[in-house]
Amino acid sequence: MENFKIITDSCCDLTPTLVEELDLDVVELSVLINDKVYVNYLDEREISFKDYYELLRNGSLGKTSAPNVFDFTNAMEPYLKEGRDVLYLGFSSGLSATYNSSVIAVEELQEKYPERKIITIDTLCASMGQGLIVYLAAKKKAEGASIEEVAEYVENIKLNIAHWFTVDDLNHLKRGGRVSAVAATFGTILNIKPVLHVDNEGRLVPVEKVRGRKASINGLLKVIKETITDKSVAFISHGDC
Repeated sequence: MENFKIITDSCCDLTPTLVEELDLDVVELSVLINDKVYVNYLDEREISFKDYYELLRNGSLGKTSAPNVFDFTNAMEPYLKEGRDVLYLGFSSGLSATYNSSVIAVEELQEKYPERKIITIDTLCASMGQGLIVYLAAKKKAEGASIEEVAEYVENIKLNIAHWFTVDDLNHLKRGGRVSAVAATFGTILNIKPVLHVDNEGRLVPVEKVRGRKASINGLLKVIKETITDKSVAFISHGDC
């Protein structure tokens, strides 16, 4: 039997097929929209991604909710009971309380299972950037690396995971506190599209402001051309685009 399990959370945005293939366990975040809470299952069993984005387009406000300590305890304890160790690779603490909930759960579980190794890592990553680091960690595990070796590998590469993205609607960034109300208003009027990335503290930061959707996509392509190497691994994702 393998001696440890890799657990992540649904912010990783990996497909259900990849989650199964990589032998992962996933702790789900939730989203509140139109006064109803939906669990963010990666297989879309409660709400499809397309339906969610359609609600946003029609003016509904979506708000995410982090898993709580109980959610992490429920996810980790079955493996600890089996005598297996656990490595959790979490959504950036610069963007969510998810990782902090995992730390509290681990403190409690470590007292109950002192003989087990439970390692949590703040990936400082989000969305498919987090998915990429989880993917690479799972591949390293499949090669026979120990839990300590995989954890060290993740710590060594996490600041080399590059997240580059753009958005079509500045109002969602405004509601999340990423841009000011004034910037969102004038940006919308002037058709300004920001190119953003995730910094070394795991926060979303704008890098460049361009006019028009095509220019923002070209901005992403420019970054890729400047930074990609023959050893790079790239994941591409979208929000119902």
